[in-house]
Amino acid sequence: MSRRYDSRTTIFSPEGRLYQVEYAMEAIGNAGSAIGILSKDGVVLVGEKKVTSKLLQTSTSTEKMYKIDDHVACVVAGIMSDANILINTARVQAQRYTFAYQEPMPVEQLVQSLCDTKQGYTQFGGLRPFGVSFLFAGWDKNFGFQLYMSDPSGNYAGWKAAAVGANNQAAQSMLKQDYKDDISREEAVQLALKVLSKTMDSTSLTSDKLELAEVFLSSGKVKYQVCSPKDLTKLLVKFGVTQPAADAS
Repeated sequence: MSRRYDSRTTIFSPEGRLYQVEYAMEAIGNAGSAIGILSKDGVVLVGEKKVTSKLLQTSTSTEKMYKIDDHVACVVAGIMSDANILINTARVQAQRYTFAYQEPMPVEQLVQSLCDTKQGYTQFGGLRPFGVSFLFAGWDKNFGFQLYMSDPSGNYAGWKAAAVGANNQAAQSMLKQDYKDDISREEAVQLALKVLSKTMDSTSLTSDKLELAEVFLSSGKVKYQVCSPKDLTKLLVKFGVTQPAADAS
């Protein structure tokens, strides 16, 4: 039945479904996992790096984590080339707002403006949806720390803990069980690494397969900090997610 209605993003099926948008979401299900957790003193983002070959020169910059503005960062799951376009769009939007109003753009307003762009690609013929999902972490003076998830349809929602990418259903159910409202940032890091270690396809968790970033307040200012591979290895050993012997190899 779907074959008659899935050739274009603009055609609804008799059941009221947009198949091309659903296929875009399916593509994200094959991408590396990403987890975001909201804590009382910050937001933690963790992403799985897909190492396709040992010969590949690993990027010195982050592959999954991106800073959009001083107070907002995101983690990506899906097609990276699509993500780059949207991240640049979001950065421009944030700078335009700061230029016009001399203050940082509210986090939800920034997420909504980006989702409006995504939605446009599901409504007009000749365009395909962006095959990427984001987890946005940020802080603003109105609502404090926030975590949002958006998908290719242009929908977004605020979450306390969320997972996108491969095995996201299993990760989401684990987060649902173990998340507490008054969780600290350190506990959030521990929970994110624990969930990722159990849902990742890889047998062992090492710092070259992961990226970890945090958004928190330091001396009254919002700080975005990416964990170095050395510190990440220490965290993995500390929380018992990997063995110290793996560090020496």
